[in-house]
Amino acid sequence: MTPRSTSPGQPPATATAADALRMQARNSAAFWSATGRSRGHEVIRRRGFVAVEGDARAGLRVLVQEPGLSPDEVAELSAVVRRAAGQVYVEDPFSSTDLTHLDLRHWQMPVMLRAPGPVAAPALDVVRVREPEDLRAAERIVIEGFELTGFEPYRPGELFPDALIEQPGVDVFIASLDGAVAGAGVSVLDEGIGSHYWIATSSAFRSRGVGRAIMLGALAHVADLPCTLTASKAGRPLYESLGYEVAAPSTWWATRDA
Repeated sequence: MTPRSTSPGQPPATATAADALRMQARNSAAFWSATGRSRGHEVIRRRGFVAVEGDARAGLRVLVQEPGLSPDEVAELSAVVRRAAGQVYVEDPFSSTDLTHLDLRHWQMPVMLRAPGPVAAPALDVVRVREPEDLRAAERIVIEGFELTGFEPYRPGELFPDALIEQPGVDVFIASLDGAVAGAGVSVLDEGIGSHYWIATSSAFRSRGVGRAIMLGALAHVADLPCTLTASKAGRPLYESLGYEVAAPSTWWATRDA
């Protein structure tokens, strides 16, 4: 696969664990900004954070961009959280911003880093989404797989608008098994860094190698670049088997019903 053009920038020649946190912060901001634009939502950019203000169903995403926010930035971030229309998620790869005053629950997940290197071909058919019907299939799988109750009842094009796959560097992939779409995921290439989001398998096809196939298919066009991701407990063994190593824990904050 040939990578799309992306924003100017060069990845570090040898990425370290410290580099991985900033790389993930920037890539997450690129992904959620692209998602916000495709949905017509407001994107707020500051030195220390990026916020995407969605509606009551999409909620608010805040991506901390620096290891130390100023008091003014914390105050503005807090104001954005307090006025959120729906669920709130704040991602802090640096685990350096204290938001306990906002009565949010918090937990940690590891940021993982993969050095450039070849990947095997997926055992299943994995394709980059180009058609609306395939995007709808991917959307349904991600909503199910991540239990995104805020997007229920289902409204086609709400999670993944058609405009999302026209955003620079953003690709949605699907894997097929037994003639049906079995898994989906999103790959983001920005400033020479790859990352992956929403890797999900349909409940009808679990434990059949679908997640691995999606990851291999998504990695194919960024295998010669450093790649990061934030791993769930369930996903970490898969990512480690694909060459990812833990860099450091990322702290996530969310409303208590999220």
